Amino acid sequence: MNKILGKWVQNEGQPYAGLWFEFKSDGTFLAQYDAMAIVSSGTYRVEGYYITMNQTSHTFGLVGEFKGLFAVEGDILKMALASGAGQPRPANLDNARLYQKQIH
Repeated sequence: MNKILGKWVQNEGQPYAGLWFEFKSDGTFLAQYDAMAIVSSGTYRVEGYYITMNQTSHTFGLVGEFKGLFAVEGDILKMALASGAGQPRPANLDNARLYQKQIH
């Protein structure tokens, strides 16, 4: 089973606290950031600790392929994504954002 499945919300004290991602078993994701009324979606794939997200819909038109790294430690997701579509994958998780797993 893919450890990234489920809904994850960015912890307080970070630049986009409240931003959430939901990774589904069919390879799609949804994301929402209420503070700026942003909604996005697309597909993703995971290979080891690499994640590649193809964002096909975004409120502000920020679409394209976003490469990243991730690690799941208990109910915490550490995820670092490229600064923009088509940009290089981060080299490490040093600047990763932290997300708390939401239990439904």
